[in-house]
Amino acid sequence: MNILIVDDDVELVGLLRFALHGAGYKVLTAFDGEQALLRLREHKPDLVILDVNLPLLDGFGVLGQLRKFSQVPVMMLTVRATEEDEVQGLDLGADDYLRKPFSPRALLARVRSLLRRGNEPLEDSVLSWGPLVLDIERSEAQVNGGPAIRLSPLDLRLLRLLLSHRGRPVDADELIGFVWSDRDAADRESLKQVVHRLRRKLANAGGAAAWIEYVPNAGYAFIAANT
Repeated sequence: MNILIVDDDVELVGLLRFALHGAGYKVLTAFDGEQALLRLREHKPDLVILDVNLPLLDGFGVLGQLRKFSQVPVMMLTVRATEEDEVQGLDLGADDYLRKPFSPRALLARVRSLLRRGNEPLEDSVLSWGPLVLDIERSEAQVNGGPAIRLSPLDLRLLRLLLSHRGRPVDADELIGFVWSDRDAADRESLKQVVHRLRRKLANAGGAAAWIEYVPNAGYAFIAANT
């Protein structure tokens, strides 16, 4: 599998290339945002490791452009530890966030998890309940046939699991395990952020934030779209 590393730190890129080659992956590199987009269009990698702080076009800009033509898994690297930065990346469609410094072992675990998740077969490509329709292949949802709601990979997996349970609560730990695959990649606060963002998207599209309800001691349930 091909992995694209996008980072302007030449030494770090060399270390990542060594670790990934050792694990059997083919590696492409880019050192600024514009070069990254050229590599993405030309080589269509299976995974992107994307730094936030890049010359010419930063990682958020690259991700925003990338999501217009590809749903390739993206893991963002950053030295910035603010919640706002992480939420911005997730809103744009990042699949995972890894803060520098990190160990090669942690990186490889995340890479394996993202690649495994990206190759999972779909059971049903479309799920619906009441006025909500979820198109898994397109990463989109619609409320009452209205304009498509673009979903980030995390949004998509969360909504997919909730809809598949048809109104029954899903335990928070089960949601974390499904949405992120690697349980070390997130916690309950991360889950709350994704739930909050998805509620906002549904409400803005004419649905209701209350469709996703927190059930004490039971988890989260998608309960109101059939009323």
